[in-house]
Amino acid sequence: MPDATRLLAGDFFEDEVFEGGDLAGADLSGKELVRCTLKNAKLAQSQWRGAKLEECAFESCDLSRMSPAKLLARGVTFSDCKLMGVEWAELGTFPDFVFRGCDLRYASFVSLVLRKLAFERCDLREAQLIEVELVEATYDGCKLGGARFERCDLRKASFAGAAGLALEPAQGNKLAGARVPVETAIRLAESFGLKVV
Repeated sequence: MPDATRLLAGDFFEDEVFEGGDLAGADLSGKELVRCTLKNAKLAQSQWRGAKLEECAFESCDLSRMSPAKLLARGVTFSDCKLMGVEWAELGTFPDFVFRGCDLRYASFVSLVLRKLAFERCDLREAQLIEVELVEATYDGCKLGGARFERCDLRKASFAGAAGLALEPAQGNKLAGARVPVETAIRLAESFGLKVV
């Protein structure tokens, strides 16, 4: 089984599994991966400008501060990955991700359409989500302490089992139909001057 360094040898890969390998800081711009899996690879600060990922999986990889600008992603799953400080902005059209058990602390999601995005058991503390369309997104069992949602469309989003969620009316979020923990609902009510009894 090849390791991730083999990605440097070509531009198109299909139905391959890459395990291990150190590509920290590598330029992977323009690569196209279809139904590929990367496991236990070191990809911190890697560059993915204009790359195309279709039905790919990243498992236990370190992708901290990777650069996904112009990345086209369809059906991409990140499981147990380190994605600290990644700036998810300027992605290709209609990105489709799932994040499971990932460390997304200090990440930023800016001006994106991410309908039905799934976060499961992720650490999103101190993350920034600004002007993101997150209709029907799920944040099941996530840590959200210090995470900031600003001018986001969170209609019908689910925060079941999420800890530390703080939503402020002044941040301009759309919240109709969102499911939030009781403590968040109480804080929201209090911010409107209501007294919860």
